[in-house]
Amino acid sequence: MKKIIITLILGFSAMLQAQNTVSGTVRDGANKPIIGVSVYAPELHKGTTTDANGKYILDNLPNGNLNITFVFVGFSNQNKTITNLQKENILDVVLEETLFQMDEVIVSTAFNKIQSQNVMKVEHEKMVDLQRKGTATLIEGLATIPGVSQVSTGTSIGKPVIRGLSGNRVLVYSQGVRMENQQFGDEHGLGLNDSGIESVEVIKGPASLLYGSDALGGVLYFNPEKFAIANTFKADFSQKLFSNTLGSSSSLGVKTSTENWKFLARGSYDTHSDYRIAGGDRVTNTRYNETDFKTGIGYNNAKFSTVLRYNYNKLDLGIPEEGIAEQTSSKNTEFPRQGVFNHLLSLNSIFYLKNSKIDVDLGYVANDRSEFEDSNIAGLQMKLKTFNYDAKYYFPKIGKLESIVGIQGMHQTNTNSGEEYLIPDATTNDFGVFGTANYEWKSNVLQAGLRFDNRQITSSAHGELGEEGYFKAIDKSFDSFNASLGYKTNLADALTLRLNLASGFRAPNLAELTSNGVHEGSNRYEVGNSDLKTEQNLQTDLNLEYGNSHFEFFVNGFYNHINNYIYTSPAGTQIDNNDVFNYIQNNAKLYGGEIGLHLHPHPLDWLHYETSFETVTGKKQDGDYLPLIPANNWKNTIRTEFKIKNWLEEGFAALSVNTTLSQDNVSGFETSSNGYTLINLGFGGKVKLGKTVFNVNVNGNNLFDKSYIAHLSRLKTDGIPNIGRNVVLGVHFNL
Repeated sequence: MKKIIITLILGFSAMLQAQNTVSGTVRDGANKPIIGVSVYAPELHKGTTTDANGKYILDNLPNGNLNITFVFVGFSNQNKTITNLQKENILDVVLEETLFQMDEVIVSTAFNKIQSQNVMKVEHEKMVDLQRKGTATLIEGLATIPGVSQVSTGTSIGKPVIRGLSGNRVLVYSQGVRMENQQFGDEHGLGLNDSGIESVEVIKGPASLLYGSDALGGVLYFNPEKFAIANTFKADFSQKLFSNTLGSSSSLGVKTSTENWKFLARGSYDTHSDYRIAGGDRVTNTRYNETDFKTGIGYNNAKFSTVLRYNYNKLDLGIPEEGIAEQTSSKNTEFPRQGVFNHLLSLNSIFYLKNSKIDVDLGYVANDRSEFEDSNIAGLQMKLKTFNYDAKYYFPKIGKLESIVGIQGMHQTNTNSGEEYLIPDATTNDFGVFGTANYEWKSNVLQAGLRFDNRQITSSAHGELGEEGYFKAIDKSFDSFNASLGYKTNLADALTLRLNLASGFRAPNLAELTSNGVHEGSNRYEVGNSDLKTEQNLQTDLNLEYGNSHFEFFVNGFYNHINNYIYTSPAGTQIDNNDVFNYIQNNAKLYGGEIGLHLHPHPLDWLHYETSFETVTGKKQDGDYLPLIPANNWKNTIRTEFKIKNWLEEGFAALSVNTTLSQDNVSGFETSSNGYTLINLGFGGKVKLGKTVFNVNVNGNNLFDKSYIAHLSRLKTDGIPNIGRNVVLGVHFNL
């Protein structure tokens, strides 16, 4: 593999280069040059900054079209597209002062448009903004985005929920590769660390057209951190401390770039004790330790761009079974515990032709998940190896019409090494082909696409008939056609309407098809159903948003109909004192939405008020409610921004009031949940002490130590509350 990659890089380095350049000047509204503006070409992973005269230059650029972003704190982002690059291109830009940064380039959708041009409404959040909220984990931070929740097991395990859908119905992408880490289990986390992640994009709704099976409910797309700008070297260190778990999170990164070559590396280590509930007790064995390492190397010239990235993640997780028992601040996990090792290797290559391009993503994920019941010999050990490929051809633009065709697939093997089996040894093969087109005129955009997929699953027989752990061999094939149609228009200068109709699908997973045993994490004896059919849904989305320099408003509504929705239902019997649950299917519907506003009143330019409300209802065809539907939630935040003399810049202070309403619409084996209100406080900024410059933030979450139990907490059945007061101190140094 290494020899192949080196040969490819050297071969394309020798190709004739077009030597196209883009240069210009960046000024403010008063026609004064702006120093230090970030000028970045996302597709090339290449950037620079403006000099003392506001000038910049990007050279060695490919033919065709090129997107360039201009970003500077305190000014609105500018995203420019140059069509049909010439040898020398002049692009002067004027940035307007504003504190709203809403128009980002969206990578997770087909045509990489900026949000204002995008047909789909995609939530884009920078990781630094989520980290400023002081959350302990990546998924906890994502749950602050309207429409996103989490199924949690204490503070160590969190699984994303998008508009009431979770598990295999939400697809997660990292480094351009779909994450495959045995996510069928409620106690199986993502295995992703927030260090080395630039931002996240959330598609709330079917995305099967772009991503195939398992994107029925939505997509979380994590963008890795950018490389350094050309001819620079950077190093940084960050440290966070958590009062509740006596936890620590450390991260060290380095990166450097030349005009063509780029390199980065980042290592991090997190360690936490058992979390403390309101009143002082700790929940035994919710402690965990995480080691994460990310590195990447990139090369680009005028004909070719490639980036190779690698991520290693090791998790040592305690499994809480005794509730509030032994009280200790130890960070060494006890039995039972999980050990998870995850390797992710990705290669993205773009070949630039005269007026078109080919974009190829290759990915390899190796996930080793073990459970240790009472010794360091794994009773359960599952090894999942996945190879992904995704190739897209971007046709030459015809007038205002852009179009793409592509193929996508996956080869996956699951093998068991322990004595205990949750799922059998199996092989899964996916193949999909799709096409999509985007047409723009004036302020209107129309986008449509069509896709066909096939998934084949074969498994081996195991065990003896009638005994726990018996699996009969299966050989299943699932086909699906899917389509999407979207329209975006500006009803007025600052008023945008988006309407989308899309279908999605999800083939049943191995656990749903074959389970025959106790799932320790849920204390249930689950029985699979090899006759399950493919889930197929159709969702309608409506988005209306208004925004100017002092006021933003949005409303999102959706209706989602799912045929053959798969869920577990109690059989009314027991095996070995465990309740038996069968996998069955029923048609279902989910509906709801989000509404919110952001007020930045003039002349109080230092003040922000944000509020949002989200709701979702899920029902089966017979009228009963679906399980694991999040409660309605209302978030309110007052934030100020300020500067104190010459020692504190980019200062902020925020007060958040998060109200979760009671959840009484529950399925047959769930119980209702009471509502609660949490108060959070945070402040920070960039501190300058002589030549020492660093960023600091302090957060107090659940400030009044409220005792509460979230509806989607997996510890709810044992009556164990969620985390109590947690004070987080974070610092970040550029070395």
